[in-house]
Amino acid sequence: MDFFTLSETRQSCRNYDTRPVELEKLARCIQAARLAPSACNSQPWHFTVVTRPDLAKQVAKLVQGAGFNRFAERCPAFIAVTEEAANLSARLGGLVKRQEYAQIDIGLATAHLCFAAAEQGLSTCIMGWFQEKAIKKLLGIPANKRLRLVVAVGYAAPDDPLRPKTRKPIEQIATYLK
Repeated sequence: MDFFTLSETRQSCRNYDTRPVELEKLARCIQAARLAPSACNSQPWHFTVVTRPDLAKQVAKLVQGAGFNRFAERCPAFIAVTEEAANLSARLGGLVKRQEYAQIDIGLATAHLCFAAAEQGLSTCIMGWFQEKAIKKLLGIPANKRLRLVVAVGYAAPDDPLRPKTRKPIEQIATYLK
């Protein structure tokens, strides 16, 4: 699928089929994320892939709360995205320019991961609402690391429709200086 079609059709899935996700497809998603650009080639990320059914069920519970992410109950796989220490160049540049380059880089890598999933017929949802300490303990992520995102990954249920995207008009988000 060409990139523009992929951009138009990828959406955050809210209704998963419970069938397992092939490890080869998840590995390709991680490979795509690995190739994402990062400030000073710092690559400040780590991905913990969860496919074991008992762990996936526990992660699903830990991303829910206050009415958020109920759909996770049926999701068969999750990828926890942890922030790693950036290299010295990226950290110094970030201090000088008052930018959180590692967080930007994690966003880029996660987008690559989600597009790779969509290209392979998988659906994703990036979640920022979760019980960080509990997930880190469950998955063996060191307490001193920051869990930034959890991505639900699976096959969309057959009755999960492609929803129209509502986005701001181009005129509100872009300025062309000619």
